[in-house]
Amino acid sequence: MNTSIMIVDDDDAIRETTEEFLKFLGYSTISTSSAEDALSMLNLFQPDIILTDIAMEGMNGLDMTRIIKETHPVEVIVMTGYIAEHSYEEAIQAGASDFIFKPFRFEELSLRIKRVIREMNLKRQHEELVQTLEMLAITDGLTGLYNHRHFYQQLNAEIQRHIRYKTTLSLLLMDIDHFKIFNDTWGHLEGDKILMELGVMIKSCLRNMDSAYRYGGEEFTVILPETNLDSACVVGERIRVLFASKRFFPAEGQQTSATISVGVAQFNENESIPSFIKRADMAMFKSKQGGRNRVSK
Repeated sequence: MNTSIMIVDDDDAIRETTEEFLKFLGYSTISTSSAEDALSMLNLFQPDIILTDIAMEGMNGLDMTRIIKETHPVEVIVMTGYIAEHSYEEAIQAGASDFIFKPFRFEELSLRIKRVIREMNLKRQHEELVQTLEMLAITDGLTGLYNHRHFYQQLNAEIQRHIRYKTTLSLLLMDIDHFKIFNDTWGHLEGDKILMELGVMIKSCLRNMDSAYRYGGEEFTVILPETNLDSACVVGERIRVLFASKRFFPAEGQQTSATISVGVAQFNENESIPSFIKRADMAMFKSKQGGRNRVSK
């Protein structure tokens, strides 16, 4: 990816020659003569690195750096010709990634930019790794849905949102019918295929604000914010019909299907989380008692 650099310096000669050199090295550049203009330009264009002078008319480079680091994920290299007035420590405290004295050799500037780019890339890789690990911690490895642990965290958050904004909130709890018999007949690998397929179908029936979870074993649950009981039943029925229509081929020449029993509950004011889940579970049990492959509330 081409690194972009913004040059901020009110010395036209230095700004222009620096920009020419950086373009020669293959960087994408943009330049301006004041900190105020640079901050305005950041609303439209965000470079990877800002190379700024400290002493400029109006806002100086260190004050600009402090503002930038509070609002934008941009690396800053500051430069100055006033060795006695400014220090490396002062620049770092302002949020700069590096510090260079004028007049500088372009070779030195190139090395400093390359070092900042390396550190920037390492930081991004670390952030991506942390995000991946965080996602793995809340995701079921088989179905790709959120896991049981994250379900309780999210349900509590949605209940708090319900209380604050007075919105409706519903819950689906579903269980694959006769799943143990299927596993005993065709094996766990074929059973896993059913679990994965149900996960895909559940996600295909939801809005962006909804969230689906593998609750445990062959049980799944869905949190439906801003959804009343009747509308939640419609969602449950949509998932039930879609899943029942799917055909599985656990062995050569063998075709089978599977169904789910769904329970639906709407959150009641001042209700506890265990009570809310229990009512959805009781509704699901009602579906089981009623013959399975149905939605109950």
